[in-house]
Amino acid sequence: MTPPGDYTATRKFGDAAVTIISEGSMSWAPKFVAPEAEWRRAVPEAGADGAFTIGLNLAHIRIGNASILVDPGLDDPDSAWQRRFAARWPGVRRSPGLEHALAALGIRAGEVTHVCITHAHGDHFGGVTLEREGRDVARFPRARHLIGRADWARNPAREDRGSELAGRLGIVEGLGLLDLVDDEREIVPGATIIPAPGETPGHTIVRVHSAGEAFYYVGDLFHLPCEVEHHDWIPAGRDQAAMRASRGRLVADAVPERATLVFTHERFPAWGRIVRDPGGYRWERAW
Repeated sequence: MTPPGDYTATRKFGDAAVTIISEGSMSWAPKFVAPEAEWRRAVPEAGADGAFTIGLNLAHIRIGNASILVDPGLDDPDSAWQRRFAARWPGVRRSPGLEHALAALGIRAGEVTHVCITHAHGDHFGGVTLEREGRDVARFPRARHLIGRADWARNPAREDRGSELAGRLGIVEGLGLLDLVDDEREIVPGATIIPAPGETPGHTIVRVHSAGEAFYYVGDLFHLPCEVEHHDWIPAGRDQAAMRASRGRLVADAVPERATLVFTHERFPAWGRIVRDPGGYRWERAW
């Protein structure tokens, strides 16, 4: 078994403990709405097809009496979900997964108080359920599950229990555990969920603030370090204007705070900061 130190990393921000959990990596060809020659210079590892390896990170936050998971990520490595996901996204390489990481950290599923889902893409919400005796059940049966209302509302198959989003979050909804987010909301003192549309209409980020220190888990608001320097480098299929605006708001808040940030698809352990640069801003890794 892979030692947990190879796929978990913890830091303190004031009284809050944030653990980044790597679920592995995958291959991705983003098709940036940007000049190809320019983004290829920034991402030299991209192959002829434009694909390269990205991380799969999620976060656990311990603050006060709250145990908050941000993006439950993929289902277990040996699950039917994983087989379907791998068929759609070749090149997925998995760590031991969320269950093993939480166990190594001494966190029981029943102790998790909140699950924040940044947006309705499968690599972010798949782990809300797990397979038990041939059926899916809620992985965190006592947790409030938060997702942007716009993402839940736009799911055209939410009444179809066979769909991935409806099938998984529908189980949570059936237990009365689903909360839909419209506006900035305090999860618990020191932790806030903030709308940041663009990747999807209901995309959100999570901010932790304790004892003068700040941390943001930004989901897919940024995917790669080069996007911090080039706010208009956005993959096709996203709301370009909304994403640029959300990126601008985050930078305006996070830079003066000297906040630490993590985005889902950065290389593990993913810690970094957005810093001012003569030309604007850049990503500075902090590990």
